[in-house]
Amino acid sequence: MTTTLHPGKRATTRETILDHAYALACNDGLEGLSIGSLAADVGMSKSGVFAHFGSREDLQLAVLQSGAQRFMAGVLEPALAQPRGLPRLRAIVANWFDWVQRFQRGCVLLSAASEYDGRDGALRDAVVVQQAGWRVQLQKAIAQAVEQGHLRGDTDVALLAFEIYALMLALHHDAGLFGFDEAGQRTRAAFERLWRSWRT
Repeated sequence: MTTTLHPGKRATTRETILDHAYALACNDGLEGLSIGSLAADVGMSKSGVFAHFGSREDLQLAVLQSGAQRFMAGVLEPALAQPRGLPRLRAIVANWFDWVQRFQRGCVLLSAASEYDGRDGALRDAVVVQQAGWRVQLQKAIAQAVEQGHLRGDTDVALLAFEIYALMLALHHDAGLFGFDEAGQRTRAAFERLWRSWRT
């Protein structure tokens, strides 16, 4: 006799599996995800995990999507409470600092970018969509800062978004190797110089 989970119970179980998978991926990357170790971690059988995620790739894609949602909820969404322009842009960066401090030893999104940048397939495509979408959000915030007169009218929006991203990558890199305090201090100083270079 086959036991059918109630839709609500099924969704809760899936979220529990996903939470555990996300935690594992923070340490081991998406490629380090193992159905066997995940099943043991949540106290289920492998077939029980497969009942919620049809394949390892489906699980990896779900973890990547969950990571993107967590990132946006922690970095972008709180910043939207700030006025448009440089205050909101600076809030995005400040929240991103907090994210790096929390995940300095393992960010699913960054590890996925390095894991799949040289590959083809659904996972690489999903990483590209996620990363491109985040660049669009950065550029939108920068463009609003230009519209508000907080940044120069000739600001190269795409270039500034690239520079912000580059500094945050450096913060991720150095925080994991040398500690967040030292890396954060230098990155904050670099950001202040960056803002000055584009200010009106």
